Amino acid sequence: MELRQLQYFVAVAEELHFGRAAERLHIVQPGVSQQIRRLERSLGVALLDRSTRRVELTEAGRRFLPRARYVLAAVQDARESVAAFGPQQPHTLRIGTSAGLGDRLPRLLAELDRRQPGLAVELVRLPAQARLSQVASGDLDAAFVRDDTHHAGLRLEPVWSEELLAALPSAHPLADQETVAVAQLARMPVRLPARHLNARLVDAVVAACRTAGFEPNLAPATNDQDMLAMITAGTPTWTVYYSSEAAVLAQHVNGVSFRLLTDPAISMPTALALRQGRSQQSLMALLAASRVVG
Repeated sequence: MELRQLQYFVAVAEELHFGRAAERLHIVQPGVSQQIRRLERSLGVALLDRSTRRVELTEAGRRFLPRARYVLAAVQDARESVAAFGPQQPHTLRIGTSAGLGDRLPRLLAELDRRQPGLAVELVRLPAQARLSQVASGDLDAAFVRDDTHHAGLRLEPVWSEELLAALPSAHPLADQETVAVAQLARMPVRLPARHLNARLVDAVVAACRTAGFEPNLAPATNDQDMLAMITAGTPTWTVYYSSEAAVLAQHVNGVSFRLLTDPAISMPTALALRQGRSQQSLMALLAASRVVG
């Protein structure tokens, strides 16, 4: 069993896709497949089910995943324990991000540069669970997550809370209002991502609709560009965007209006995920900058 095999397995387990895992690891896809098969042979079990149209973890794979993450985290801890005795290299702060940060991200980076001039920063776009696991393993220094639940080995520092805005056709009568009550949208289908891609967002919108007295009619949703195009054509539909993201889109998208949701308003918390025990100056500067722009 080799460390790279564990790294490759964790990447595929988090992405559930060999191609995306290979891109994340910056290697070719056959190399990922080959090393994971070698890992499975050494363990004598199948960790991944490749018989379906998508990659899935077997029961053995689900049990093995947290142990693999633990080993990788332990190796990273060992490296960090002796890093001060080796030649000092300029550190690049690796931050996990997601869609929806909008105009807040450049403001945050400017504030961080003011606090830590010359600090090198690398932004890494990953799914939420991958961001958390890579902070835990040390592959990321920190990550922004819309989460407030406990995760082993991590601490989540609240940084801001963000309201959701409804995106709806500009030609629709509701677009003439400054705010839109959720109940007013009951007759319009809502376009939301698949729940496994953003469970907290989907659950928050569905819960708000139910509080307003109706069961939402879910319509297909793909990427942001296609979704905005579908809102402006055919049967009127709506979706939601984080307020900072809507502020950017409103300047570039025609035919779509963004309106604050009320009765109930929908607010999503954002936290900065950090490893327990890590408090170096650059991370504290990042945390302070995040709270300033929040």
